[in-house]
Amino acid sequence: MSGDLPERAELDRLREQIAAVDDALVDLIARRLRLAARIGEIKEAIQLPVLDPAREAEVVRRAAAGARERGADPELVRAVLWQIIDHA
Repeated sequence: MSGDLPERAELDRLREQIAAVDDALVDLIARRLRLAARIGEIKEAIQLPVLDPAREAEVVRRAAAGARERGADPELVRAVLWQIIDHA
């Protein structure tokens, strides 16, 4: 069992790091939703359509390209962003 101690400690550290990343993701999603809500308010005030499918697609394409550059799955990023956009 003593051989398992370094791996167990690393496992615990990695899980703590994932929890910190999860917390950061939640913070960022909440921030993005607040920003999107404010944009919607401004669009209504200046009588622009709230929905802008072309802009949404541009945002998702940009994020997917960023995912590829960072070695992340662009399809996952697309799916997550579409979910967030749909929710906003």
